Amino acid sequence: MKSRETELLLTFLLIDLVLLNLALAFTAWLDMSISLRDIRFVSIYMLHGNLSWIIAYIAFSKKNLFLRDNFRNRLTRITKRQIVFYLVAGLIAQIILPHNFSRHFFFEYSVYFYLGKMAMYWIIYRYLKFKRSKNINMSQTAIIGYNETSHLIRRIIESNPGLGYRFAGFISSKKADDEAIIGHPDQLEELIDSKGLHLIFYSISFFNGDDAENKGKRVLQICNRKGVRLRFIPKNQRWFRDQMNMESFGNLVVIDPQEIPLDNFGYRLQKRLFDLVFSLAVTFFVLSWLIPLMALLIKLDSKGPVFFIQERTGINNKTFKCLKFRSMKVSDTAHTTQATANDERITRLGRFLRRSNIDEMPQFLNVLVGSMSVVGPRPHMLKHTEHYSELINHYLIRHYVKPGITGWAQVKGYRGETRKLSAMENRVKTDMEYIENWKFLFDLKIVWLTIFGNRAWKNAR
Repeated sequence: MKSRETELLLTFLLIDLVLLNLALAFTAWLDMSISLRDIRFVSIYMLHGNLSWIIAYIAFSKKNLFLRDNFRNRLTRITKRQIVFYLVAGLIAQIILPHNFSRHFFFEYSVYFYLGKMAMYWIIYRYLKFKRSKNINMSQTAIIGYNETSHLIRRIIESNPGLGYRFAGFISSKKADDEAIIGHPDQLEELIDSKGLHLIFYSISFFNGDDAENKGKRVLQICNRKGVRLRFIPKNQRWFRDQMNMESFGNLVVIDPQEIPLDNFGYRLQKRLFDLVFSLAVTFFVLSWLIPLMALLIKLDSKGPVFFIQERTGINNKTFKCLKFRSMKVSDTAHTTQATANDERITRLGRFLRRSNIDEMPQFLNVLVGSMSVVGPRPHMLKHTEHYSELINHYLIRHYVKPGITGWAQVKGYRGETRKLSAMENRVKTDMEYIENWKFLFDLKIVWLTIFGNRAWKNAR
């Protein structure tokens, strides 16, 4: 999808620029007639090289996804882009470089740059292959349909492990002798569970009238109920080429029926940068002294570990280990039974930690590593996810974004014990409101209300 492709585009551009500047500095250091202290000389060549590569990269960026999964294909792409770089650099040299421009110096560092790129991208290629073979942080992906378009989608997925997708199979009503067909569309719910699917591409014709519309609605309803992302890919691509607000997947037009603001790469980048800055500040100025202090007090108060580590449901329904300061006595029911008012499991110190929300502070470490965000729907224990996903429609949609230390539901008072189903329904409804209307200022508002609002402390126990 476009956001994933944009991430790859920017990531590889950054890698290239780092390698380019390292090659330039290394060449300047090797050349006895050139000193790195000559800032003016080096800066001119850095400006020339970086500008030339950015232009070459953009000019040759339309085909960032591969249709064949081998390193030779990538090497060909690297070589072609390098040739474009030489052409662009030659033109720019006539404009910004002085007359005594050293072509030998340019050629030397560009060769080091080319060799460095081949080595780096071979390492990245091998790492991504290993990552996919071990299914590390890969989204299980299936394709509904068995046609030319769906086979092209499969080729893109299998040839580009950097996208983070792992092809699970086709879901089709066609009877074909192909082991890649894993089931019939009528079995979609069972297949989502048995194959652990996170994303579904639906190759669909939008010219089949009500039948296509009804099938599309049914698949969308199932995906929303199961918390699975869905993308429609029209079979009749040429009719959609000029439409606005369409995503892309390689050269294929993609329609996102579940679009939310944080599907946008730029918005996710904003949110992630805020998370990093905020959590780093809290870690340095607060956790650096709070963790040793709490470790001492918790150990003096009761037997057991300092931290309570619980598996909870995160983004895309993936499980992560959520950190808290331990506020209860060690028991076999800690991971399955929710805390209640006057719960005998809560320690003396634990009551203070829970009422002051200090027990949640270690979750800023979760934010640092990327499994949580400062603001988002609160993560629930696995038992709650399993239980409430069967009772509340669209419950799992709250996992389309990262869970948060605080959230819109919390600052509105929907937190704590959920004895009645309506309490969880209100929480989910509020989480949906946050997901559908996310803005950076919305996050700042929630952080402010968490600290200074009255409702955020309601039901803390």
